[in-house]
Amino acid sequence: MDLIQDIKLTQYSHGAGCGCKLSPAVLDNILSHVSSQAANPSLLVGNSSKDDAAVMDLGDGTAIVSTTDFFMPIVDDPTSFGKIAATNAISDIYAMGGTPLMAIAILGWPIDKLSPEVAGAVLEGGRMICEEAGIPLAGGHSIDCPEPIFGLAVTGRVSIKHLKQNSTAQEGDVLFLTKGLGVGMVTTALKKGLASQEDVLAAVASMQQLNKIGADVAKLDQVNAMTDVTGFGLLGHLVEMCEAAGVSARIRTQNIPQLLPEQLRSYHAQGAVPGGTKRNFASYGQHVDVEAGFMQDILCDPQTSGGLLIAVSPDGQDELIALGNRHGLKLSPIGELVTKGEKLVVVD
Repeated sequence: MDLIQDIKLTQYSHGAGCGCKLSPAVLDNILSHVSSQAANPSLLVGNSSKDDAAVMDLGDGTAIVSTTDFFMPIVDDPTSFGKIAATNAISDIYAMGGTPLMAIAILGWPIDKLSPEVAGAVLEGGRMICEEAGIPLAGGHSIDCPEPIFGLAVTGRVSIKHLKQNSTAQEGDVLFLTKGLGVGMVTTALKKGLASQEDVLAAVASMQQLNKIGADVAKLDQVNAMTDVTGFGLLGHLVEMCEAAGVSARIRTQNIPQLLPEQLRSYHAQGAVPGGTKRNFASYGQHVDVEAGFMQDILCDPQTSGGLLIAVSPDGQDELIALGNRHGLKLSPIGELVTKGEKLVVVD
């Protein structure tokens, strides 16, 4: 018997993947009790704009990009969990337009419940993704923890002229999303015993796909803003982009990429909706005009290791689509940014 293969990691945690994230409203409440930091002229991006990573100017035209991300298991297989957590953490570097340099591991482990061999498989999955990204897994820190937790702190570098933020979108920009939505719904269906193995494998493949395209997208002058879509769902991260840029967005439901369109509707009808979906909408629903039902839930679906949300000027969208083709991605516009209105996002 292979003890590692027989392990079901998700039974040891109360949450899963980026669905573990605190809701936007709770996070805002926490941060409201933190004193503002003194201005540092070298800090190009801090926590004021809710961006994906911190950025520090090195004074030579480049900057260091620093981020961390970790969560509880979203799949049962330890190696797959490690790969997904690592892919998700590295994504923040790509979302800023940077190139990752190295990573260190963050591991919380219930040593009374799960063996060191299982933890080793998780770390090996993380190392494999780091190798795919061309960086070393250079160290880390571990603690005895009631539930399994894994992630990375990642350091990257970016040319300042190519730095992309979530706050620099412009009215008239066209919006693109590089991965289909729905991994939260599929993994919830897995927990409920509803998901087919084929659908789970499709979700895992998506979550393990590095957002390497971000480093190339950043070099396109017509791209004005970029962020990755994770636990707050597409609507949550789009609301953040609109808030920071002082614009509103109109998105078209028929153009929203979905991981498994027919299967997702079936799982939704059977109640496979993550708890994080409802928490997300409760946090930012007042800023959104969207009809209740499946589309609202898929747009609020917590994405673990989701795609990049890109805002590009209209004259640059053909070049972005061509770049996507070179990366094996078929990109289509999902909407556009417009003059700020009563709602930050309107879903047609």
